[in-house]
Amino acid sequence: MAEKGKYNRKKAADDLGKVMKTFGETVGQIFNDPELREKAKEFSQSIVNSAAKVIDSRIKDNEVKAKFRDVGKAAQTLGKSITDNFKTAE
Repeated sequence: MAEKGKYNRKKAADDLGKVMKTFGETVGQIFNDPELREKAKEFSQSIVNSAAKVIDSRIKDNEVKAKFRDVGKAAQTLGKSITDNFKTAE
């Protein structure tokens, strides 16, 4: 069972890295900035590496779940805010 938990934490770290990479690439495309896209790629890999270490060594499962929920809520809030701003601009 512990192996399954480690896999889930590793997957969560990988998923977070993918989200950050996609976010950075998209922002880089919006601003037409290849350097920003490259920095986002580096940043996302750093997140995956750091998150995997931290998740496995320091944070309890319930704390990890709560933090990832917080990240998800923040992403939703950002998305809604941006969408709402574009609606009012039209």
